[in-house]
Amino acid sequence: MKVYEGTDVRNVALIGHGHSGKTTLAAGFLFTSGATNRLTRVDEGNTVTDFDDDEIQRKLTISTALAFAEWGKKKINLIDTPGFNIFINDTKGAMVAADSALVVVDGVAGVEVQTEKVWSFADEFNLPRAVVINKLDRERSDFERALASVHEIFGRSAVPVQLPLGAEKDFKGFIDLVRMKAFTYTADGDGKGKEGEIPADRADAAQKAHEALIEMVAEGNDALMEQYFDKGTLEPEQILTGLRQAIRERRIYPVLCSSGLRNVGSDSLLNFIVENFPGPIENKPVAGKLNDKEVQRAIKDSEPVSAFVFKTVADPFAGRVTYFKVLSGVVKNDANLVNARSSASERLAHIGCLAGKTIQPVNELHAGDIGAVAKLKETLTGDTLADKGSLISYPPVQFPEPSIAFAISAKSRQDEDRLGNAVQRILEEDQSLRFYRDPQTKEFLLAGSGQQHVEVIVSRLKKRYGVDVELHAPKIPYRETVRGKADVQGRHKKQTGGHGQFGDCWIRIEPLPRGGKFEFANEIFGGSIPRQYIPAVEKGIVEAAANGFLAGYPVVDFKVTVYDGSYHDVDSSEMAFKLAARKAFKAAMQQAKPAILEPVMNVEIQAPVEYAGDLMGDLNGRRGRIQGMDTKGSTQIIRAQVPMSEMLSYQNDLISMTQGRASYQMEFSHYDYVPALQADKIIAAAKAAKTGEEEEEE
Repeated sequence: MKVYEGTDVRNVALIGHGHSGKTTLAAGFLFTSGATNRLTRVDEGNTVTDFDDDEIQRKLTISTALAFAEWGKKKINLIDTPGFNIFINDTKGAMVAADSALVVVDGVAGVEVQTEKVWSFADEFNLPRAVVINKLDRERSDFERALASVHEIFGRSAVPVQLPLGAEKDFKGFIDLVRMKAFTYTADGDGKGKEGEIPADRADAAQKAHEALIEMVAEGNDALMEQYFDKGTLEPEQILTGLRQAIRERRIYPVLCSSGLRNVGSDSLLNFIVENFPGPIENKPVAGKLNDKEVQRAIKDSEPVSAFVFKTVADPFAGRVTYFKVLSGVVKNDANLVNARSSASERLAHIGCLAGKTIQPVNELHAGDIGAVAKLKETLTGDTLADKGSLISYPPVQFPEPSIAFAISAKSRQDEDRLGNAVQRILEEDQSLRFYRDPQTKEFLLAGSGQQHVEVIVSRLKKRYGVDVELHAPKIPYRETVRGKADVQGRHKKQTGGHGQFGDCWIRIEPLPRGGKFEFANEIFGGSIPRQYIPAVEKGIVEAAANGFLAGYPVVDFKVTVYDGSYHDVDSSEMAFKLAARKAFKAAMQQAKPAILEPVMNVEIQAPVEYAGDLMGDLNGRRGRIQGMDTKGSTQIIRAQVPMSEMLSYQNDLISMTQGRASYQMEFSHYDYVPALQADKIIAAAKAAKTGEEEEEE
């Protein structure tokens, strides 16, 4: 395929709330530009960018995919991203490769929760962007209402450059407010508009919107402002020049119209991208580290070669597929580059451009372009590949910690043997997952952004790697502690035929502040316990504490001081003092007001304002404590601290309470006392489980 210079490349992320029509819009671009020979549809499961089995089955984008369209002698790399909260981290990870964004807004629903989230990502990466009000052919769609929601959330910098022609099922095109022409589309969905005059009944509205656009364009440009004051208007070429500058400076976010399903507006959107969005080489130099020093690397062919890996896909057939953006130099086929993190040399055999799951071979990729290569040995997402003589590294994207964890167990011994390797390969692909073993409960936990996220991973384990697993709610890692002090003796004496066993110690136990863990102090004077037996006393207490007292959970946040005791010249041993210490610990726990601690989580919920009352009532019912609230546009942010045990089913409950319009994040905060009623239930459950285990052993 043709090789493009960086000046002729446009890297555009399609971002927006789930089901706003991003994948359908991408399908329209590909068909209109001739990249595909038919208009593919999400409902038919044949789109280029939703190719995963789970995506086809669920009819939603789970993982970012790329495709490219050639239009107006330019190459447009389309980055089709997920729009639902549980997969939104993948969107953030891929947006680092974009130089601009189309923010897709549903013409029926307007701006939704995740639209705001992805807008904030675009702010983070300083991306110029335009808003596309899509699905204008749908029943109850309304351009003006959707535009009002855009203005309410994102401000008046969002300025229409198009107005729709017709509404709902009669939507047939748009008015171009720069050139003041109408463009209409036929029902065959070829995506190519026919130019004509503006209908008389729309002329006044078009003129008013045209003047508002000119004012906004002229506002930030002194020369255009002078021209505007002189003549009262601007020529179309002047408007375009001013608009291009305003988009790059992020002073204006143009608003456009489309129907992805009917392919109305595809050609105009492609023209808009080519004419108005910046190429990668227009961006500022990229910050990186070279020889442990902060440096700036210009996106130019003349610089030493470097490429940033923004995504990895684990393909069971092709192996690991690495998506990268060339940030400097020219990457040639069969190039040998070095991984800046691991210092491993990697050969980039068969580089290419992505068209969904297909890699189309190319001889070289210039600075600013996006490509892919299969079967790199040690390169993962977030790594930098660079020329050996100039080993620069770029910072990886930071993701929030997973909000929910499930216990995972293999269904058979065969599955168990393959589980570790399969999970490892999926972790390479998805940076927002965590897989670990809880040291207390001994369970393997798979943590992700939400229940559906983890379920998708389980489905992939089975389909890709033939590994069958089951999910369970994780065991809560309770702890035990003491609230009071105790002063006790632990004495172990046993006489047998030969040497006996004798150990005797006096200990003092007292509580420590939360997070104090365990402290051991030795206050023995005069050798009442010989020095060599003191570590055995500490070890006996540590072992007893690990097995708990009330319900078998580890005892934490306490201090033990050994201050007296006695020994026998012949019968005393390390084992005897260890057993004496265990007895002392159990006796002390009976007197020191033992209590159960539970993990408390920091929870942050983002939801439309109208749900705030119900959500706070629900959190109170979960023994939550509201820590604060903020309002951002039409979104309410609620911060609370809630016991982990009350949050296990929260994902599904939140979806049903808010019709799926809310999202939440959760991370560990601290341990706190369990109320008496719940503590009694935990102790009873532990005793029942222990009894059951003993019966099985018998």
